[in-house]
Amino acid sequence: MDLDEVKARAGPRAFSPADDMPEEYRKAATRMIQFHANSEIMGAYLEKPFIRQAPSLDRKLSFSAKVQDEIGHGQLLYRAAESLGIKTREEMLDELAEGEGKFLNCFHYPMDSWAEVPMIGFFVDGAAMRRQATLKSTSWEPYAHAMDKICFEEGFHVKHGEDIMARMATGSKKEQEMLQEAFDEWWPRIIQFFGPTNDKSTHHDFASEVGLKQKSNDELRDAFLDAYVPKAKSYGLEIPESPRIRERDDGSYEVVEDDLDWDEFFTIAKNEFESGKGQINSRKAAQEAVEWVRETIESDAPAVGGHAAPAAD
Repeated sequence: MDLDEVKARAGPRAFSPADDMPEEYRKAATRMIQFHANSEIMGAYLEKPFIRQAPSLDRKLSFSAKVQDEIGHGQLLYRAAESLGIKTREEMLDELAEGEGKFLNCFHYPMDSWAEVPMIGFFVDGAAMRRQATLKSTSWEPYAHAMDKICFEEGFHVKHGEDIMARMATGSKKEQEMLQEAFDEWWPRIIQFFGPTNDKSTHHDFASEVGLKQKSNDELRDAFLDAYVPKAKSYGLEIPESPRIRERDDGSYEVVEDDLDWDEFFTIAKNEFESGKGQINSRKAAQEAVEWVRETIESDAPAVGGHAAPAAD
């Protein structure tokens, strides 16, 4: 199948591993899905320390389940990327540990307090749902299948994040102040979650032409603002002055893009942001710490017919 045929046939779940896809498509889809998988893993690592800081046993259990879900999402997505035949799951995990794998801007920043948890659990996960719901109609079928499960579970994550935020928003004055401070700090990062504007995006046009993406970054960002600016206000949060959010005549919202720090965003995109390096190093240390487990499993795993598999190199 050549590229022109792919563009002509592109539609929801149009292609599968049984199709002879051109390399341009396979590389673009691998890049997109690997980025998504990396982001699920790095988001889980960012949130994991807060399991211990959760204020009750019920909250610890639910937050632990959320972190486990995110790791599982990453594994589903690595398998979907692997089905394109460009990279193995192990290669993608190694790239992430070595600082070569890219992931979402929000997960390059540190989290220091429980008040920041709903910034991820409600706003970032809510933004993710805006994007991921469209990916159930992506043209690579294994990716779309993975999104069926992921979107179902992410819906619970957003509700969990909203419950944490609601508790803080109706709590003590100190809790409300902490929530507003966290919102002020995270709001620009959340707005940039969707990536650069259409005129700055490198990959959007091709991904759209071959059916990998259904909506542009700007369309997704505007839809998020329309849904989440009123929600933030309903919890007593004041929308920060920067980046400025404009209300259109029809009541919808848009961001004043000149207020966004795209230099910082693109530094993050190249894995050159300093705090992001700390996140990557933590992931590398975790991968190295359990290397012996993988080696043991591989060396002891029985081969077909009951004979021991050869030891790993």
